[in-house]
Amino acid sequence: MSLYHLARPLLFCLDPESAHDATLAGIDLAALSGALRLVAGPVVDDPVEVMGLRFRNRVGLAAGLDKNGAHVDAFATMGFGFVEVGTVTPKAQPGNPRPRMFRIPQRNALINRMGFNNDGVDAFLRNVGRAKYDGVLGLNIGKNAATPIEHALDDYLLCLELVYPRAGYVTVNVSSPNTKNLRQLQGADELDRMLSALRARQLELADRHGRYVPMALKIAPDLDDDQVAVIADALTRHGIDAVIATNTTVARDAVAGLPHADEAGGLSGAPVFEKSNAVIRALRARLPAAFPIIGVGGVMSGADARAKIDAGATLVQLYTGLIYRGPALVRECALALAAQARTAATPR
Repeated sequence: MSLYHLARPLLFCLDPESAHDATLAGIDLAALSGALRLVAGPVVDDPVEVMGLRFRNRVGLAAGLDKNGAHVDAFATMGFGFVEVGTVTPKAQPGNPRPRMFRIPQRNALINRMGFNNDGVDAFLRNVGRAKYDGVLGLNIGKNAATPIEHALDDYLLCLELVYPRAGYVTVNVSSPNTKNLRQLQGADELDRMLSALRARQLELADRHGRYVPMALKIAPDLDDDQVAVIADALTRHGIDAVIATNTTVARDAVAGLPHADEAGGLSGAPVFEKSNAVIRALRARLPAAFPIIGVGGVMSGADARAKIDAGATLVQLYTGLIYRGPALVRECALALAAQARTAATPR
């Protein structure tokens, strides 16, 4: 039994958000003492080049666990091949009222309606600037809740400009269900306008800084085939560098009848696994073979990580699985994907 499995019952005695805060403080201390490295084990060295960046291995931290970019070094110590933090908005905002996070342990799931709670982009950049991590760092950007949806692009452009110098890549999050009307930005006309403007600004910033920073779009799992086709076409037409599939789902069929299942918000964890994989498969069928897809949603084991790659993903990210499985999940998934890559590369 791992140390995390001994600690988990104590954490699960707390409400989920308090446990989240306590865990972040705990991993910082554990990283500083060296204990976290002992628990996590050696970093799996399985380098791969994606978006012109060199990833230490194929398993990354998904955005949402470290919204303020204040724990980058601690998460890096867990053995991730890359780390993504945020979502950050131009101005600080408290997010939605508490309680806003709920466990459904019978399904290894969470529901959250956090609402992009964060300290704002200036504090975010101060935190990121203090990090010693030298691997690939993704910075995830969004819009303030108070910004009308018709002016959302202004928030994204401002955040892109401010985070660009610190980012390994930038993720544009238009898929959280917890900011009113945000998913509207995945529609054909809205997405075209947004991606066109963001791409133009990205190229301007590349010239200004003398460094090209890739940009990814994060999308929802609650999309039909026609919507996926529209998004895939927009990604290639506007020269976007990658897509992250997927965010949380608003569907509840997989948890119906269980405590907290009717809470508003996005459902993550095991119940979103197949929905995410379906979107990945649909994207892969529509996108060029080399177009990077970062698969996220319901990865609870090394086998789940392999299934994301089999569905068409290039890299994999973890979030809710860490809450239920702990740091050992990172190494398990990285080893599974390294073995899968070796098998695929072996001549037959």
